[in-house]
Amino acid sequence: MGKKVKWSWTSAIIGATAATAATTFFLAKPKVPNFRLVSLTSLQLKFKNSTKEKQHQNQDNVKFPRLDADLILTIHVSNPNILPVRYSATSLSIYYDGSFLGSAYVPAGSQPANSCQLLRLQARLNGQELVQHAKRFISDVGKRMMVLDAEVDICGWAKLILWSPRFKVHVDSRIVVDPVMLDVIDQENESSMQMFVK
Repeated sequence: MGKKVKWSWTSAIIGATAATAATTFFLAKPKVPNFRLVSLTSLQLKFKNSTKEKQHQNQDNVKFPRLDADLILTIHVSNPNILPVRYSATSLSIYYDGSFLGSAYVPAGSQPANSCQLLRLQARLNGQELVQHAKRFISDVGKRMMVLDAEVDICGWAKLILWSPRFKVHVDSRIVVDPVMLDVIDQENESSMQMFVK
């Protein structure tokens, strides 16, 4: 005769909980997390010298001052799903007038189910790129209205007892800011999510 299997209420409850969570997760369509920039805070401005060679011979190299800006981006993130999630580190890219302006590091982290939290990300913007778009930048400063684009890919997984479905969220943002006071005037955010069940 085969060995008797000892009944365990603990194992039964864990198995039932995992099965219920997995079933609920698939029956309730996963919802895309929401991201919204709340504020920009200037940390410091850094002047650097960059050397540019003149094309004519017998002329010295010319040094141009370069201004980099360090900012703190405060982003409101909401997880509307019934499961807590974890995500790996990534980088948020920032663009101005179609050119890459800088980036912000997004550290790995987690977020409970049906919750909101604030992320404070440090970003560095390359002043040399603003020089390349000086005419438009001066106009934007005069209008007190500057349009920035941002994008980020966030890879993560939901937290279940016996199973961790993975996902990838892509976020595109168009943000209108006051370049003088760094106030957020308006923004449009589009998010899409891809699930990996294996």
